[in-house]
Parts: sequence; structure tokens; C-alpha cells
Amino acid sequence: MAEKKEKLFDQFPAVTTEELKAKVEADLKGAPFDKKLVWRTNEGFNVQPMYRAEDIADFKTTDSLPGEYPFVRGTRDNNDWLTRQEIISETPAEANKVALEVLTKGVTSLGFTIDQPTAETVETLLKGIDLAAVEINFSCCQAKALELAKVLVKYLEKNNATESFRGSIDYNPLRGALRHGRQIPADAVENAKALIETVAGVKNLRVIGVDSVIFNTAGAYIYQELGYALAWGAEWMTALTEAGVSAKEAGCRIKFNMGISSNYFMELAKFRAARMLWAQIVKQYNPECDCACKMMAHAATSKFNQTIYDAHVNLLRSQTEAMSAALAGVDSITVVPFDTPYKTPDAFSERIARNQQFLLKEESHLDKVVDPAGGSYYVETLTVSIAKEAWKLFIDVVEKGGFFKLVNEGAVQAAINESNEKRHADMARRKEILLGTNQYPNFNEKAADKIEKDECNCCCGKNGENDPAKSLSMKRQASDFETLRLATEHAANRPKVFMLTIGNLAMRLARAQFSSNFFGCAGYEIIDNIGFDTVQAGIDAAMEKKADIVVLCSSDDEYAEFAPEAFKALNGKAEFVVAGAPACTEELQAKGITNFISVRSNVLETLQAFNAKLLK
Repeated sequence: MAEKKEKLFDQFPAVTTEELKAKVEADLKGAPFDKKLVWRTNEGFNVQPMYRAEDIADFKTTDSLPGEYPFVRGTRDNNDWLTRQEIISETPAEANKVALEVLTKGVTSLGFTIDQPTAETVETLLKGIDLAAVEINFSCCQAKALELAKVLVKYLEKNNATESFRGSIDYNPLRGALRHGRQIPADAVENAKALIETVAGVKNLRVIGVDSVIFNTAGAYIYQELGYALAWGAEWMTALTEAGVSAKEAGCRIKFNMGISSNYFMELAKFRAARMLWAQIVKQYNPECDCACKMMAHAATSKFNQTIYDAHVNLLRSQTEAMSAALAGVDSITVVPFDTPYKTPDAFSERIARNQQFLLKEESHLDKVVDPAGGSYYVETLTVSIAKEAWKLFIDVVEKGGFFKLVNEGAVQAAINESNEKRHADMARRKEILLGTNQYPNFNEKAADKIEKDECNCCCGKNGENDPAKSLSMKRQASDFETLRLATEHAANRPKVFMLTIGNLAMRLARAQFSSNFFGCAGYEIIDNIGFDTVQAGIDAAMEKKADIVVLCSSDDEYAEFAPEAFKALNGKAEFVVAGAPACTEELQAKGITNFISVRSNVLETLQAFNAKLLK
């Protein structure tokens, strides 16, 4: 007789969401649940602290399987994404040598940049590469994309590789418009059609690029990147089908190159939402089969959040970013090397970047499970929420005349630049954190000597066609703090900040740590102390150390006594700062004390003001 298994959960009564909320509010001592625990995203919707089965009960996103329309759960029945590396070399021969080497180290997708797309160049680049085993992706000057396509097709025909070849040519005539404010070339659609006709015999060669990586690099929010990418792709579908290209052929020739920010779960949800929405968009063009509705998505980790200081933290950022994309089921991933902001990546940083993906595959086995987030109440809700916000933006773009029109007018660039400015402002106030830059910096790190390249190292050219007013801002989020800190490095004197710790033990230590991190963001020398018995003893010690800034660290209640005494004893020999925002602030200000730092301070502006006073 089979053993009867006891169902333990049957012994407990079901608990409703209302009962759970009531219990939470009781623990919060009556504070409102929504006010304390529900947070508003930059994407325009609220996120709850908990989700239950009832939250996704009506969702259609849970009805399909991986590989089934609308592909929210993936376009394949496996999750073996391609590991891509961009080949950076001076000559085609050198690029081929590097490519052959990295192919022995697990890379399954290559990215080449071609200046002169001649038969000789392509032959040299691809010499010895097994085209059936490796995905090949090309980027070149947009005016030469058609020439490259013709040369590549001839090469593939010559080597009987038209059936086995997988890859792309990144034809993106909007790059100049987005990056430099130029107008989209008038013959963009004509060239796109010619490209598709040229590669008709190579089934798995995608030649139309939707490059929303540039939005991610410019600091766009997730819903913006997705909404604009969908509008971009839809514009190509409309333009190509109107030009006589079949919906199936158009859909199967478009490739999405998308960025990945550090918002882990939302990025995971973004790619799921992207596949779902794109499938429904292409479906409206009545393609011959649903294969045209499958989004081909390459993902690249973000450059916007990379930093020059504490650069190895970039590895942590890109690792979680790559994990988001991997769990979301993208087709291929590029992990941007950690040293990219300040130099051309070297062999070490490229190896680490490759290994980050191999860790996800070989150690974590993320390639063994398709859509592991499927059915998660949280992720499914995020998928639908992001899809709704991106769809609103998509509809808005369509109603205003389409993506190409808005790019030519500079409206897309203006919207993303506004987000860029907002994120820099949030960075200045520590509403957004980059570890090692605006929070918990390495006080004694130097970076000036390791910077080998300018911020902009692209082949942008400088001519009269460029319109800065219609250009995307490519300022990394850390750039303002880095400029501040580099100024400190280049100054003749490095300011010294002395922590005058006195009074309440817990408060003085906490405020000394806060203040050390605050001023450390400018690269100042920090002199911390355990504590002083008297204010005068602290001032004497500060003068002995030749401090430029003296920060009084104590409790709010004690500031009324200690601050005036310390200010008077210092007598203008150094800048005087009170750590905190005590109730007696106005009284202290009336006595001439003007510098206060707290969690509400604009860290960047405060430090810029001190730099202006202290650096010589």
C-alpha cells in the first residue's frame, strides 16, 4: 500500500493579501503600507514589496511556452546564448590573429569593425575561421554597408557557406543623426532595400540594425530604450514593406542591439517585454510565418555606469547585467571590459570579460534552463508593467509622425538628454549610487596616470553637418565626480579634512564615517579620529595636522554647545563644517557657521564649492 504523504500546508489557514498588509502595518506601528514600502520607479509605475498568485491571474504572458508566439518566454527551446567579443585591432591581419586566438577560449560570436570593405579585407579577416561554428558580425561606415554586403556574399558563395553562415551587418543610418545631430540620409530606405536584396541568398544574415545600445549609453531609462527601439524597428518594417520588401523578409533581416543597465530585475523583464511587443508589432504586417515575429536580440553591458575610479567595481556591475540578459533569453551578449572608460581594453580585461559569461554558463549553468523567471509573480508583473510604459511611448512616437521624423527633429535626443541630466542630478544627490565614486570611495586611489584616451574616441569627424543641439549626450554618470577628483589630483596641494569627533560615541563615529565618505568623493586626504575630550584639544590637533577643513562630528543635541565653541577656536584658520542638519541650524548660522553636510546635501555642488576655495 502506497504511503500517504501528509500535506503540511493544509494545517494552516489561507491568508489574504489584506490580512498580510494589516500584519505588516502593525509591525510598522501604524505607518501606511503604501507610503513606507511601495516605491515608484523611473519607468513610471509603482512596485509592491510583495506579489502573490492573484497579481498575475489575468496575465496572458503566462500562457505560452518558450519558442511559442508571442515569444515572451524566448524564441528558442534552449538558452545557449552566444558569447561575443569585439575584436579591436589596427589591421585585418592582426584582427584575424586575435579572432583565431579568442575562438580557442570559448568565444562563439565575433564583432569586426571594417574601414575598407574590400574582398581582400574580408578574406583576411575570416581566414581560418569555421563559419558554421561562429557568428560573425560586421560594423562599418554606413555609406559602405552595401559594398560590404556584396563582398561578403561573394566570399560566402565562394566558400559554400551561404547556408551555414550566421551573422549581421550593422546598417544603421541613424547613428550620425543620434550621435551628432545630422539628418538621416535621404537614401536610407533605398539602401536598406538594396542590402536585403543583395543578401537574399544568405538566410541567416541580418543587415538592418536597431541599435538602442546608444540610448542606454546616453543614460535613457529602461522604458525609453524599449519604447524607442520598438518605434525604430516598426519604422523599418513600414518603410521596407512599402518599398516592396515582404513582411517576412523585412522581419527576418532586422537585428536589435540593446543595452543592459544595472537594474537587475527590470532589465530581465525588459527583454521579455521586448520580444512580446515586437512579435505583436510584426504580426500586424501579416508575414507569411511567425518566424518573422521572432526578435533577434544582442545585449551589451552598459558603459553609462562605468567608472574610472575603483574601476574593478565595473566587473560587479557588468556581471549582474550579463546575468539579467542571460536569464531573459537573449541571443548573444557582449560584456564590455571594465577598463573601457579610460583605455583601449587589453588582453587581461578582455579575458576577464569573456570569463564573466563563462561563469554564468559553466559554473551557474544559466544556459541549461529556458526562461527560469517565467511564472515569477514579481518578474511577470514587471514584464507587463514595463511593456505598458514602453507601449505608451511607442504610440506617442507613432502619433507624432514616426521615429525617423522625431530623430531628425531632435525630439528623441532631447527626451533622452533630459533623462541623462536627471540621472546626473540624482547622482549628485546620491539618489543614484555608483559604489566607489559618489559613495564609499577609495580615498587614496589615483587615476590620472592610467587614463590613456579621451572620453570620445569615436570616428565622428567634425564638419558643418553636426548639430550639437540634436545630439545625444554621452556623458557617463560618474563623469562629473571624476572631473572633480581629477582636479584634486592635478592640484599642487591636496586638501586635508580633519574629523573633530566629540561627545556622543555612536553619533560622532557615524557622522565621521559619513563625512569621510562625503569628502573622499573629491579625493581629499581624510584624517579620522576616535574622539577628543574637549573642543580645544580637537582644534589644536587639527592645526597640528595643517587641516584645510575641520568637520565637527557629534550629536544634534550637543551641537548647540560644541559648534560655536569650535568655530570660535578655529577662528578662520580652516573651513569649518558641521556634520548633520541639527534643529539648531538657524542659531548656528546666526553665529556665522555656514557649512553643513547631511544626507540631503548635493554632494557634487558642495565639493565643487570647496574645490574652488581650496585648490591652487
